[in-house]
Amino acid sequence: MNQAIHFPDRERWDEERGAIVFPVLVQGMELTCAIKLDGLQDRFGTGAAMALFSAHRWDLEEEAEALIRQDEIDDQGWIWLS
Repeated sequence: MNQAIHFPDRERWDEERGAIVFPVLVQGMELTCAIKLDGLQDRFGTGAAMALFSAHRWDLEEEAEALIRQDEIDDQGWIWLS
């Protein structure tokens, strides 16, 4: 499936979920990607959530893109990175 996938620079910390939340546009439709702080720290070491996300943004967007292509989107339109 050929999909136009774009990640706007609008990531934010979601205190309630304990996760970095960032939007993705898939053929013009906005979905939401997220990764919890412990997932970031397990992968990339200790540090502030936004700093870890910024330092590894391209890898995380690539993973999110793969999940989208595999249709790993929940009923609310969220893609959760593990």
